[in-house]
Amino acid sequence: MSNPSPKSSTFNFFFTYFALCSAILTGAATEFDFGTLTLSSLKLLGDAHLNNGSVRLTRDLPVPNSGSGRALYTKPVRFRQIGTHLPTSFSTFFTFSVMNLNPSSIGGGLAFIISPDDEAVGDAGGSLGLVITEGPASGSGFLAVEFDTLMDVEYKDINGNHVGFDLNSMVSSAVADLGAVDIDLKSGDLVNAWIEYDGSTRVFNVSVSYSNLKPKEPLLSFPLDLDQFVNDFMYVGFSGSTQGSTEGPGAVAGVVTASAFVFALLAGVLIWAYSKKTKQLKKSSDSSFASEIIRMPKEFTYKQLRVATKCFNANRIIGHGAFGTVYKGILPDTGDIIAVKRCSHSGQGKEEFLSELSIIGTLRHRNLVRLQGWCHEKGEILLVYDLMPNGSLDKALFEARTPLPWLHRKKILLGVASALAYLHQECENQVIHRDIKSSNIMLDEGFNARLGDFGLARQIEHDKSPDATVAAGTMGYLAPEYLLTGRASEKTDVFSYGAVILEVASGRRPIEREVTGAGKFGVASNLVEWVWSLHREGKLLTAADDRLEGEYEEGEMRRVLLVGLLCSHPDPLARPTMRAVVQMLVGEAEVPVVPRAKPSTTFSTSHLLLSLQDSVSDCNDGMMITLSSSSSENSFDDRLDIV
Repeated sequence: MSNPSPKSSTFNFFFTYFALCSAILTGAATEFDFGTLTLSSLKLLGDAHLNNGSVRLTRDLPVPNSGSGRALYTKPVRFRQIGTHLPTSFSTFFTFSVMNLNPSSIGGGLAFIISPDDEAVGDAGGSLGLVITEGPASGSGFLAVEFDTLMDVEYKDINGNHVGFDLNSMVSSAVADLGAVDIDLKSGDLVNAWIEYDGSTRVFNVSVSYSNLKPKEPLLSFPLDLDQFVNDFMYVGFSGSTQGSTEGPGAVAGVVTASAFVFALLAGVLIWAYSKKTKQLKKSSDSSFASEIIRMPKEFTYKQLRVATKCFNANRIIGHGAFGTVYKGILPDTGDIIAVKRCSHSGQGKEEFLSELSIIGTLRHRNLVRLQGWCHEKGEILLVYDLMPNGSLDKALFEARTPLPWLHRKKILLGVASALAYLHQECENQVIHRDIKSSNIMLDEGFNARLGDFGLARQIEHDKSPDATVAAGTMGYLAPEYLLTGRASEKTDVFSYGAVILEVASGRRPIEREVTGAGKFGVASNLVEWVWSLHREGKLLTAADDRLEGEYEEGEMRRVLLVGLLCSHPDPLARPTMRAVVQMLVGEAEVPVVPRAKPSTTFSTSHLLLSLQDSVSDCNDGMMITLSSSSSENSFDDRLDIV
């Protein structure tokens, strides 16, 4: 465990999704969206506290300090089967990083803890808040998996980069070198961890990887009669402690699943602000640009990216985003495969790139495309992202040889909803994406959704009315009030997400041109309108993608389609929040009654802000837009129908 020399560990959490499922006898599931839970459902002990939408386990003070903290889910989780002492099987997944905010020292790491107590907090110092030596709970047991960055001979640590299983003791019962799988906790990179217990074989396994795919073999395997060390119910969470100076490693996200219960905890990981002198660039414009982005993760050289993309070869083009072209690249030094977004040379393009960089660089969530770095040399502006091996959602839906399975589709929709809940309600400033569509949703190795392309995104203060702009985006995804007023809000993002839901469930594009008998294109069909019409006729399930060949549960399909219609409600006030959407998708909340007939809504505005430049090419002119207005001296009402 951690050496009790002067140090501090500040852990930052963005809880965006949390589920607890108990299915021991009845098979019924109870799930929770952590993003919608209040402090009454999240228990903070000791120095743990809220800070700008995150939970910190220790105090981040400018003077040396000691303390400890825990963040626990308030409801206990069953670890023994009902009526017996047999242990339940369970597994947990979480993503974390250990971040050094003080160049003179490194934090101790963090621990995932299973505890019988939800009141006491462990000692400060080098024990990660696990050991309790005073008070009524002194000597109480615990199970923990530690991710340790310091070597302590007293605790028989093997090195300063290991994972250990702690059973009522700071001396690990089992330990493994993370270097064996090329993991370096001090690197600051995101690390994925899987912790599993098989109640039948009674074996504890821990797997660790930089990839989202779980390794075939665990890094640490340990036989354990779990029932001897747990009560029927235990509390689950994370623990950390400090002693000494001010620094901070660690942000955590996690998912826990179990055969007898599911405990899910997904969180974005905090990107840290760090002090760095900006490289002096020859051109003043470059220097000005660099001063805006010194908080970004990493600066690449132009030469690196030019070589990686083979001189930006046209054969390496894999897509086109807002105001830029995306290339596939291979970094020669590491062999890492990357996506390089090259800014268009227009002034607007550079402005949008700067906006994208300033926003995405401060965000960390498992369902957002990760920004690796940037480059601004030779008049070029380049952004470097993780390359998603399964491409974009629209290609998976419409260009793949085999249809995208329903299980993948459900997971994708939940992932995007979780990302939007994070952007809308969990960031310090609310982020409005403004361009939610299937081509901006990327898919990683496990077909997990990663929302990308923040070129049109805007940040606003929470509860502040957005300014009016020229509406931008793609037809079929744009909310009617946004087209008329130019004011983008979280509700306009919700509408776009609703169109994505219907697109994924039906396998139809938001706007399609019908083919006549003569083989000519006829009137454009609007997906949202089509699904509303089916719902009115009592034929909602007819909207399901025929290519799925019925390989889905009808109740799930109906729920998804109803959520899609609710998000696509013409009245923005009737649309749910994205937190509520996550609850509905996982079954924790019922879907409100959706009216059979699509409601009509009239929007009043003093001016019409409408630009279709970005959307016409996507739909190949396959749309008809009818605007009717009755003007008065001061204002006029506009009604827009897309047919």
